[in-house]
Amino acid sequence: MIALIGKKLGHSMVYDSKGVAVPVTVVLAGPNRVIQTKTKDGKDGYNAVQLGFDDQKESRLTKALNGHLKKFKTTPVKRIQEFRDFSVDVKPGDLVGVDLFQVGDFVDAIGIVKGRGFEGVVKRHGFRGGDITHGAKGWHRRSGAIGCRLFPGHVNRGMKMPGHMGQVRRTVQNLEVIQVRKDDQVLLIKGSMPGSEGDYVVIRGAKKMTREIVAERAKRASERSKGKTKSAKDAKQAKK
Repeated sequence: MIALIGKKLGHSMVYDSKGVAVPVTVVLAGPNRVIQTKTKDGKDGYNAVQLGFDDQKESRLTKALNGHLKKFKTTPVKRIQEFRDFSVDVKPGDLVGVDLFQVGDFVDAIGIVKGRGFEGVVKRHGFRGGDITHGAKGWHRRSGAIGCRLFPGHVNRGMKMPGHMGQVRRTVQNLEVIQVRKDDQVLLIKGSMPGSEGDYVVIRGAKKMTREIVAERAKRASERSKGKTKSAKDAKQAKK
C-alpha cells in the first residue's frame, strides 16, 4: 500500500487530452517525512511506516510528541499518521512526495466531513416532511410518530431522529488522479472528498481499484474493441 498525508486546498477544473472539462480537488500531499519504520521481525511485530506532514514549531507540540520526534531525529510536524504494509522501502528521515502516484491511478480519500451542528430529520436523513396544505399545522419538517404503542412500549433502537450531523470520519473510494505536479507537491484528483478547504486528508492507493486491476480492465477493453472491429470487417466482407 502507498499513502500520503495531504491538505485539501480547494477545487478547480482542468481539461484532459480530449478537451473534456474535469472537476478536480487540489491536494497538497508532500513532502511527507518518514518518522519511524516498524517491522514484523522487530519489537513492534508488524510492518508499518509513520509519516509526518506540515512543519510546526517545537514549542507548539507536547513534550511527549517532541520526545518521540527527537528519538528518531526528525523535525517537528503538525500531523502524524501510521500506515501498515507500506510498499515503498524507506527509512527515518526520508522524504516521500506525490511521485508515489501516477496519472490514471485510483485513490481513496479519507477525511473528516464538515460539521453541521444540530439538524432536523429533513436535512439529516432526507425525510419528506409533513404536508404544507390541507390543514396541516406545525408538522412541515417533523418526523411524525416514533413510538410503538403498548408493545414494546419504547422507541426502537436506531430510530432516525434529529441530532448532531457531520464531523465524522468518511472515506471516498476510487477517485482518479488527473495530474501529478511534482514541483508543487500537488495532486489533482477527480471529484470531491471529505472536509473543507485547509483540512487534512489521507490519500492512499485505492483498495478496490489497484494498478493491477486497472491494467487488467484496460487489457480486456482493448481485446473487446479488437474483437468488435474484426467482426465488423468479417460482416462487411460477407456482404460483398
